[in-house]
Amino acid sequence: MNYRKFGKLDWEGSALAFGAMRLPTTDGNTANIDRPEAIRMIRYAIDHGVNYLDTAYLYHAGESELVVGEALKDGYREKIRLATKMPMRSVEKPEDLDRILNHQLEKLQTSKIDFYLFHGMNAANLGKVKEFKALKWAEDKMAEGKIDKLCFSFHDEYDVFKEIVDEYDNWTHCQIQYNFMDYEYQAGRRGVEYAAAHGMGVVVMEPLRGGLLGKEPPAAVAAIWEAAPQKRSPVEWALNWVWDQPEVSLLLSGMSTMEQVEQNCEYAGRSAIGSFSAEEKAVVDAARSAFRGRTPVPCTSCGYCMPCPNGVEIPRVFQIYNDAVMYDDPKMGRFRYRGPIGLQPEQMADMCIECGECLEPCPQSIDIPTFMREVDTLLGKKTGD
Repeated sequence: MNYRKFGKLDWEGSALAFGAMRLPTTDGNTANIDRPEAIRMIRYAIDHGVNYLDTAYLYHAGESELVVGEALKDGYREKIRLATKMPMRSVEKPEDLDRILNHQLEKLQTSKIDFYLFHGMNAANLGKVKEFKALKWAEDKMAEGKIDKLCFSFHDEYDVFKEIVDEYDNWTHCQIQYNFMDYEYQAGRRGVEYAAAHGMGVVVMEPLRGGLLGKEPPAAVAAIWEAAPQKRSPVEWALNWVWDQPEVSLLLSGMSTMEQVEQNCEYAGRSAIGSFSAEEKAVVDAARSAFRGRTPVPCTSCGYCMPCPNGVEIPRVFQIYNDAVMYDDPKMGRFRYRGPIGLQPEQMADMCIECGECLEPCPQSIDIPTFMREVDTLLGKKTGD
């Protein structure tokens, strides 16, 4: 295992961190974790040098922290830095902060959380942090010894990211979505640089974009990987693109099988900052272009088409549809479209009545009603999943 500088801390994190969001299940139900196998995987990772373990209150319908707590028995707790998260979207009153933290400590069977993150920070949740004086609350918990370091995970636009970073002087690190396809998404590369310039560690989540960059690629992308002088799997190409960057402290992988754990530990052992040549960077750029060349709808999410008079979330619908086609994964697209965290029925493509009000303001001249029919054909049907 290779280790990397972690912000201002006098501690180095393993290049690979274990994310306990996609643990193996017994029947496909996220709440039914295959506990023996999950524990075996977590302990294998720790035995092979992983020293950062990430979970959250809401992962696996609340079961992830329980399994992590079991996995960290028998001396494993002392071998890692443990991270979990306060679900700010679930906080409705100040008393919720203590209730949730105490429950987490109980589930994790520990007296202290090493890295405590405000989960899913965005503009709305920043408002909650201010309203409920959550920063002062967290400092009190640090003084009590229940929390060691305070951090946040992020899902919003760059300007909001800057505001959150600037809100508090003692963030230890941020956790952001970042991969070779999403380097301009949300906080993006600018956020990586901004956090690092403020002495913060940068923890990368979704380095494989939820697994989409690690699956069997479309033919155009596969041809680029195969033609590259350096022979790597799609997974290693994507992970190395992140590891190459000196501002990144470590990356999280939500591993679901022992094979993934074994392979990722091997890849992490070969990782290095600044190891990508200009030629290798050009290979990744070509793969990105090939993926984007498969995008059926040239939507830029400018929002000029909104609001739709019938309630359709036009940019979000097209984003999910484009990803399903781009990565040749309609099953994942259907999950993101109509799954538990997907769109509401009134926001979906089949609500389009083809009134045409979205056509004139669209700067890309997209035939939105026609594409809405295509979206509904691919993602809106209950059959074929």
